Amino acid sequence: MPIDLNEHLKRKNSNKDSNNNENNPKKSPLKPNIKFNMPENKTLTGVIIAVVLVFIFIIAKPFVIINSGEVGIKSTAGKYDFTPLQAGLHFFIPGIQNIIIVDTRVRTINFSRTEDMGIVGKNQGIFRNDAISVMDSRGLTVSIELTVQYQLNSATAPQTIAEYGLSWEQKIINPVVRDVVRGVVGRYPAEELPIKRNDIANLISTNIETEISKFKNQPVSLSSVQLREIVLPQNIKEQIEKVQVARQEAERKRYEVEQAKMEAEKAVTLAKGEADVNRTKAQGAADAIAIEAKAQSQANRLISDSLSNKLLDLRQIETQGKFNDALKENKDAQIFLTPGGAVPNIWVDSKNKQRSSIAGQQ
Repeated sequence: MPIDLNEHLKRKNSNKDSNNNENNPKKSPLKPNIKFNMPENKTLTGVIIAVVLVFIFIIAKPFVIINSGEVGIKSTAGKYDFTPLQAGLHFFIPGIQNIIIVDTRVRTINFSRTEDMGIVGKNQGIFRNDAISVMDSRGLTVSIELTVQYQLNSATAPQTIAEYGLSWEQKIINPVVRDVVRGVVGRYPAEELPIKRNDIANLISTNIETEISKFKNQPVSLSSVQLREIVLPQNIKEQIEKVQVARQEAERKRYEVEQAKMEAEKAVTLAKGEADVNRTKAQGAADAIAIEAKAQSQANRLISDSLSNKLLDLRQIETQGKFNDALKENKDAQIFLTPGGAVPNIWVDSKNKQRSSIAGQQ
């Protein structure tokens, strides 16, 4: 087989360059490439490590944020720390420690028959329990609906959770409320419950507060107890309605009697007033007559006292002068003199018998 001289020379030069690169590392073309890639590899490794650490931190989440109106309870290996954690950022060791957050704001339990009063949600702190069935003093079943508002004591929250667990309100509030309501309502017959509603509500509130205050460490403070409704048996409701109707009818009749009595008293008062007016008028008229008579009597007495013989003579002369003047006009006039010549004198016109006159002078 013939040998290609050019190909042989190319192979020989190629082998020679390879041997030179191996014997002289300084002239190797690979070394500058290695120095250039090493910093990039270290940076990438650091970034990967940082990302892994951040991922582990996020997954483990060794911290918790406590909001206002909440407290934290730290447990280490299952043992609670009785010092509550206040609002803010708190760290713990994952796997060994844990922080339980509990709500210390005002919470509400509605004891109700209806589902529309159901659980709104733990975040809102509103719960529903069944209405409380109670037997009255005669053994009749009555349902009581009420609302209880309460608040976890933040200072003793760790002790409360350690003793009663996270369902502490169902172990403290619920049984106390039911026992107190049964004890109070059971004293009364069913038909008296609506009448004494205010007294019953006050007793329930006072007794619940008293019973809750007996718990160790004061776990709960009571905000309010509101008695919403007393649900009576149907037959008792009908009986109460009949009594109310009869009472309303009696009230209506009593009102009518009172109105009639008032009208009668008004009429008597008016009549008495009118009689008093008439009596006053009559008395006034009588007094006026008496005063007039008395005045006339006094006048007559004064006149009588003022008369004298000379005055009478003067009056007689004056009267005689009047008669003389009359005779001048009528010569046929007849004059009758009273005995003793005293006035009055009487004269009669003989021409006109219908005309007569009495002339007198007092």
